[in-house]
Amino acid sequence: MDGRDLLRSVKMVGSVQGMRSVRSAWRHRRADARELVPRGAERARVPGLLVSAEPEPGGGVVRFARSELRIRVAVGGAVFWSWDGAAPLPSYALPGAAPEPDTRARLEPDTNGGWQVVAERLTVVVSRHGAVELRTPGGVVLRRELPPRWWEPVDGGAPRWVQRSEVPADARFFGLGGRAGGPRLREGTYRLWNTDPGGRFGPGDDPLYLTMPVQLVVSDAGVHLAFHDNSWAGAVTLREGEEGAGSGHDRPGACEVRMEGGPLRCWVVVGTPARVLQGWTALTGAPALPPSWALGPQHARWGFGSAQEVRRVVAGYRERGLPLSVLHLDIDHHDAHQVFTVDRERFPDLPGLAAELREAGVRLVSSVDPAVRAAVGNAVYDSGTAVGTRGAFVRDAQGRPVLGEVWPGECVFPDFTDPLVREWWGSLYEERLAQGFSGVWHDMNEPVSFSAFGDPTLPRSARHALEGAGGDHREAHNVYGLTMARAGYEGLLRLRPDERPFLFSRSGWAGMQRYGGTWSGDVATGWPGLRASLALVLGLGLCGVPYSGPDIGGFDGSPSPELYLRWFQLGAYMPLFRTRAALDAGRREPWEFGPEVLAHAGEALRERERLLPYFVTLAELARLAGAPYVRPLWWGASGDRALRDCEDAFLLGDALLVAPVLEEGAVRRPVRLPPGRWYDTATGRAYEGPGQMMVEAPLSRIPVLARAGAVIPVRGADGGPELEVWAPRAGRTGGGLVVRDTGDGWERAEPERYTSRLVAGRVVVEREGGKGAVECPVRVRGLGEPAQR
Repeated sequence: MDGRDLLRSVKMVGSVQGMRSVRSAWRHRRADARELVPRGAERARVPGLLVSAEPEPGGGVVRFARSELRIRVAVGGAVFWSWDGAAPLPSYALPGAAPEPDTRARLEPDTNGGWQVVAERLTVVVSRHGAVELRTPGGVVLRRELPPRWWEPVDGGAPRWVQRSEVPADARFFGLGGRAGGPRLREGTYRLWNTDPGGRFGPGDDPLYLTMPVQLVVSDAGVHLAFHDNSWAGAVTLREGEEGAGSGHDRPGACEVRMEGGPLRCWVVVGTPARVLQGWTALTGAPALPPSWALGPQHARWGFGSAQEVRRVVAGYRERGLPLSVLHLDIDHHDAHQVFTVDRERFPDLPGLAAELREAGVRLVSSVDPAVRAAVGNAVYDSGTAVGTRGAFVRDAQGRPVLGEVWPGECVFPDFTDPLVREWWGSLYEERLAQGFSGVWHDMNEPVSFSAFGDPTLPRSARHALEGAGGDHREAHNVYGLTMARAGYEGLLRLRPDERPFLFSRSGWAGMQRYGGTWSGDVATGWPGLRASLALVLGLGLCGVPYSGPDIGGFDGSPSPELYLRWFQLGAYMPLFRTRAALDAGRREPWEFGPEVLAHAGEALRERERLLPYFVTLAELARLAGAPYVRPLWWGASGDRALRDCEDAFLLGDALLVAPVLEEGAVRRPVRLPPGRWYDTATGRAYEGPGQMMVEAPLSRIPVLARAGAVIPVRGADGGPELEVWAPRAGRTGGGLVVRDTGDGWERAEPERYTSRLVAGRVVVEREGGKGAVECPVRVRGLGEPAQR
């Protein structure tokens, strides 16, 4: 138990639910002590010396004295390797069948007594002792996997293992899910165990709600993504390398993955950042496309309290001319916090309220928690007990439902790793749709069971179906939120097949983008929390989850007007643009922070509305190619070391560079520019990159720069589509993609590609592919602006 756990325990014991939480935690500990067999004496094992090899389509099997290694290059370029016969399936990360092997790749002898597989983008070399090297076609080592080591209990049980790797000395690590201290991951150990940090978190807190064993490594040699497909509890320890001065030797970077059990198998994708993310989403599934209304401004509060307060907030936006697309109702709209219910006193006519708001252009979204109150007469509990032959809920080793303490009181937890349970749970969303909700957000689904002692989750000995294979919570915990998201998404799809479901989830795992997005969770109010918000969105995007955003203003406490405004300005350029606050943290409406903040926040809201066609395009491109909306500055120039270390700015698509203000009192800030010309969208001033420039950042705005030649779809003054074109440099061309909004169904729009060029001092914009003239107004900006160095 660390200091944070101890503090949380003291608070919990002193709360109304404290004694029940103590009892629940004690039950969980007793269950684990009784059911989890102590590991006892263990026997260490390494692969041993190479014995033989057997070629197969796409690779083959290399046998060692005490283990065997399987290598397969898949169509599309992804490389799979595993030990001890582990296959690509079953896997919660892959949406269906494993990709077919690339029959052009063959296992063949290597000159050093080992074996190798030569593929189009990668060469995999296996040494006589079981080391695996991933090399570029030019022979440069991207990653070297040392021979793994297993520890097998002498008396039987799941072996634990460790895989140590080396990367180039200049490499930088990113990913591992939602990490508040990123996006670049420093030296240290990162746990793989989805965790509620206990009310709020900042950059020093780890782990958080959404962890995944997905690491993106960027070096001069290239970019690669490594995914250890194992959902068990584990940890990743990173150490950055060091380049030798003069003739000194380099110290390579190092990565160590330790797992408490489960298969040792890994997928690797290499290439440019865009190609890596495209390959990753081809492997794990395309991101769900949010409805266009989910790309607009959203507002949430834990504690609206009544339909009258909801109407007051929505009216406040309308009276001040502020756009609002979505309003979220938290757990306080439920009857005694019970899921799939409504407090009829506070919300006597929820369907009527939803229809009224929808008429005004505002959708309602409902929170949904997995915990079900364990009480006969509770309709959800009663229907859950009738699912299958054993009921829908997670059970202990004796077959009894596991009980925990959550907001409704004593609760049970659906086992979403059972297909029957997912189907039952998905059917329950019919009640939410009947109440008028247009989407859902999943909360508390790590899952959380309040605890006065340490880890606030289910006992690790709890039993799960795991798609019929059976297993305990050590294997099921990290995929609990993912499988709940699948249940909700598939249920919404069955209930309303003509509409794209809108769902985002606090917890998840690799592949969760198939069902929706996520948000930061309960980020602490303060300037460090603001910085953590950016780190989380960038890191999640690099793990294949493009749709996410922070709680603007922080979840707890009361932000100063300046902090709120700077957070709001950052949020306006995040995929999920949502304000939210805790029950006792005050309001987050823009007018609550004074007239100056209201004026500047209004400008940010209107700019978000103007850029909605661009966000629609970015959402479609994420679905088609896996590219995140929000990208690190090194996205198009991964060889630039200065950009790899820049963490305080980001690219929004290819066209815009956003430099949020992350420090109190700052009215100017340095901005690191990628190569090319960049225009300050507020002043029109041009800057030449690469390099670092000092840019004005008054309280009224944050710096946003447009790439020279960019063609950006925006909403014109009349509300219709318009192309905003930033003048290319002389002798250079530019362009951009546009995907038009086709509504909230499944109709697909064809991407339109536009080019821009400078001809005799005039910017010419054309549509590629012989599609005819540009059909909407074009506004050219940046002509005649001298470049600043």
